[in-house]
Order: sequence, then structure tokens, then C-alpha cells
Amino acid sequence: MADLFTTTLGESGSRVVFCHGLFGQGRNWTQAGKALADDHRVLLVDLPNHGRSAWTERVDHLEMADAVAALLDADDPVTLVGHSMGGKVAMALALRHPERVARLCVVDTAPVDYGRSGPFSGYVAGMRAIDLPTLGSRAEADERLKESVPDPVVRGFLLQNLRRDGDGWRWQMNLDVLGDQLDVVSGWPADALAGARYEGPTLWVRGEHSDYVTAEHEDAVRRWFPLARQVTVKGAGHWVHSEQPEVFLSVLRRFLD
Repeated sequence: MADLFTTTLGESGSRVVFCHGLFGQGRNWTQAGKALADDHRVLLVDLPNHGRSAWTERVDHLEMADAVAALLDADDPVTLVGHSMGGKVAMALALRHPERVARLCVVDTAPVDYGRSGPFSGYVAGMRAIDLPTLGSRAEADERLKESVPDPVVRGFLLQNLRRDGDGWRWQMNLDVLGDQLDVVSGWPADALAGARYEGPTLWVRGEHSDYVTAEHEDAVRRWFPLARQVTVKGAGHWVHSEQPEVFLSVLRRFLD
């Protein structure tokens, strides 16, 4: 099981644990975590193969879920929040270890196999095309990435993973394993979770302009999460919490209360 790097914010109140999406890291949730830290104990997790957590030889939602579950305690169940890939990890954790999850918040993903990697295959190709030994600066990396990742916000998000390594550069996340196994990331271990149900309070937060959670996914959501209710955040796409942070935080606070 991978060793996970975590950041703790806040000293009292109920516990809230955040799981990031593909190519992210725990600090992506810093703004939300700091906002909640006066009233809650917040844990920001770097998932396996991301941030400062250990690398593994494969991508596996169930193994990631169990690794995060090892940080939790049935005597102190948490509100678990996960976005995209982290949302699938959070769902799997709630289904496998329901006693450790008081409530679940899933952000813009569904318990389905999407059968596609969306724009991420292009992101991977763009990052792999950067010849790190000849890279002079972060600004140069940004320029090289423009063609495959035209959105400057997404480029900035991806380049958070670029780290100085002596006189050179390296990708902090496990780009080879993650890039080679995008089909697993976009998938869902339905067979392994057959018959499981999480019957705690569950909130689905989707972006108005995202196609990751649609009406056709409702049956799958209800199959595993019968108490799920959905909120659509206007003006947001897939990265709901970064595109509409104040609205997202307001929705999350109401769920916590």
C-alpha cells in the first residue's frame, strides 16, 4: 500500500478529508481547506503517484481507496470530498469502508466507466513531448505545452507538477504509469463493488458546463448511493471548486452543517 503525504489544517471540529483529481495534489484543495479550518479538522491527501506520495506500478481505484482509508478511523468518521479521479477513490472508499465515512461529497464524476480519457491523453502527450534535459525554465515549459494544452489555467495546473531536480527538471507525479493507464483512471471497478451500497448522506456536485455527470448516470449513482442528492453549480465546468470556489464552498458548508 502506498505511503501517502498529507497536510493537516485546523485543530477542532469534525474531520473533512479531500481527495484531488488526476495530475493534482492535496494542495489543490488548500483554499477550501483553509476556509473550513476554523470549524473542522481538515486533511488534504496526495493520492498515490501524485504530489509527494509514493509511486506504485499500476493505477487501481480500490488500492487508492484502501490507502486513504488507512488514514481514517471508524471511531472518528469523516466527511469525504473527492473530485474527478479523487471522487472515484472517495466513492470506492465509502463503499468498502462505510464505517469510516460519515458523509460523502463527490465532485463532477460518476460511478461509471467513461470509456474515454477526454482531454487528458492530449495533456499526457504534451507533457511527454517536453524534453526535460534541454528545458531551461518553467516559462519555456509553458511555451512548449501551449499547442497541446491551449488553456492557460489547465497548463498552470499541469505545470504545478514540474519540479527542479538539481540542475534539471522532473515531473513530480508518476507520468509514465498515469499516462499509460488513463483507461483505468476513466474506468470504474463495478464488478469488484457489485452489491455494495453506501447509505450515508451523499452530495453530488456537478459543473453546469461539464458532461461528466449527466441524466444517463443517475441509475448508476442510485445503485451504489441511494441517498444521493445533486447540486449543479452554474458557470462551472469540470473543475468546479477552482472555477466557482465561493459557490462550491457555500454548498459544501451547507452539507457539513
